[in-house]
Amino acid sequence: MKESELSTEPIGQNLIKLISNLCFSVFVFSVLIFTVIAITYQPPDPWLESAPALTKLFTQTENATFQDDNSVLKTGEDLVAAATPAVPPAMALNPITETVIEKSEEKLSNLSVKSDSECEELSVVNCSDPRLLITVERFNLKTFKSIVFLEYQTPVNGSRPDECDVAWRFRNKKEKSWRKYRDFRRFRFGYGENCTYKIVHANGWHSGTNARRPRIRPNATRTGAHAKLAPPMRDEEINDTIPTLGSEMNFRKGRYLYYARGGDYCKGMNHYLWSFLCGLGEAMYLNRTFVMDLSLCLSSTYSSSHKDEEGKDFRFYFDFEHLKEEASIVEESEFLRDWKKWDRSHKRKVPVKKVTTHKVTPMQLKKDKSTIIWRQFDAPEPENYWYRVCEGQAAKYIQRPWHALWKSKRLMNIVTDISGRMDWDFDAVHVVRGEKAQNKQLWPHLDADTSPDAILMKVKEMVQPWRNLYIATNEPFYNYFDKLRSQYKVHLLDDYKELWSNTSEWYNETMTLNDGKPVEFDGYMRVAVDTEVLYRAKTRVETFYNLTKDCKDGINTC
Repeated sequence: MKESELSTEPIGQNLIKLISNLCFSVFVFSVLIFTVIAITYQPPDPWLESAPALTKLFTQTENATFQDDNSVLKTGEDLVAAATPAVPPAMALNPITETVIEKSEEKLSNLSVKSDSECEELSVVNCSDPRLLITVERFNLKTFKSIVFLEYQTPVNGSRPDECDVAWRFRNKKEKSWRKYRDFRRFRFGYGENCTYKIVHANGWHSGTNARRPRIRPNATRTGAHAKLAPPMRDEEINDTIPTLGSEMNFRKGRYLYYARGGDYCKGMNHYLWSFLCGLGEAMYLNRTFVMDLSLCLSSTYSSSHKDEEGKDFRFYFDFEHLKEEASIVEESEFLRDWKKWDRSHKRKVPVKKVTTHKVTPMQLKKDKSTIIWRQFDAPEPENYWYRVCEGQAAKYIQRPWHALWKSKRLMNIVTDISGRMDWDFDAVHVVRGEKAQNKQLWPHLDADTSPDAILMKVKEMVQPWRNLYIATNEPFYNYFDKLRSQYKVHLLDDYKELWSNTSEWYNETMTLNDGKPVEFDGYMRVAVDTEVLYRAKTRVETFYNLTKDCKDGINTC
């Protein structure tokens, strides 16, 4: 027995050692894998989805459960993660705060003050009195908490002896751009103690018509000798001029990245932005000028004809002036004209490197000396999508410049007008219906949860009665939300149709861009305006967070 026990001991010890070594090896291997993942992991692009998720989204089949959300459209001024651009020196203005007002009052302390009896005899208000402007400044600070006031003009006479019209520039605290907007209102004044001014009544948005100065727009097509002179207040101008390269030598000295049209054409606007910013990001990485086609194809999703519509101008939707300030770009037709002109007049052609696949990475092109790098996208979908260039290893090097892309100032003027008419004091509900409400497989409860009765019940829990309530929605039936009118002052985008009617500033300016042809206020513009008004609300009620328990991207995706 002893001999058998002695013979089995080494086997048991060896088995224990084997198991210990195996466990230690598994532990070391796990640590190694975790270390590799930690080193190679890159944070996602500062938008809504990572590159792989969006690749899946844009190449999905019709039965996929992940759907592109076209009910909200974000651009650079909406993203916290987007770098805040530096304010141009010409547009830098210090906000008017209570401290600034107090300093202005100190400077006026030596001015003579009339007695109360003298004030009672006054029937005409002196609109140019600096103390009157201070009264307006202080009133606005207390009344409009969400506004940053930047500059006031000297008040002018209103329609009555006790009225003055006052104009100012401002920006909304929730907008992450430095763009300024303009308001002018009419105030009725009286006198308080020690003959100080007091505001008896303040009229609404754009009521001070005497303070509205005529604006002259520069030529909105191309830079040239016949462009109209703009007034000194440049921040109110929209400079849509297309930059030119100038002389042949300027063209030859440049280095360009040219993307040929690919499978992204006529896709949804979120797809377009994801691809466009990939190309622009690669151009920045390569330190090249990006050749840009200003002609877009509007997806059938946004067109009233429900068909893809070509020939839409980039400037209808996005801020071209800001893009020019943030990135080196040249318009495609200008570029092609100068390229052909050079090749016709010189024996030595412009050096061109053609890249026929997205698998050639930006890193491989970094040291290329060719004047033009011409990426061509002739493969079948989805291999011909621009955004494929920024996938894989390239995602570590190419940062999409979201800060360079803002919504059109013309659309933002409509947003400001709508918000201003509600005195910046409103709540909003975002109601997503349309195709999603009809698709019971992916969103089984959405239709019922966004019925008028259900919306009213939920909104009453979050919004006080008789508040201004803006409804951002893709529901086409205007009277669908009438039940909410019994409890709230309901506002819909179609309540403001005059802002893009044939008598509006937007209509006239976009028609100028479109060679004198009227421009339709299309579905993308509607969603863009709805999105921005929604973001300015004090309380926001969201469809997929408040109204329904259905997942935003379909069943089982929460």
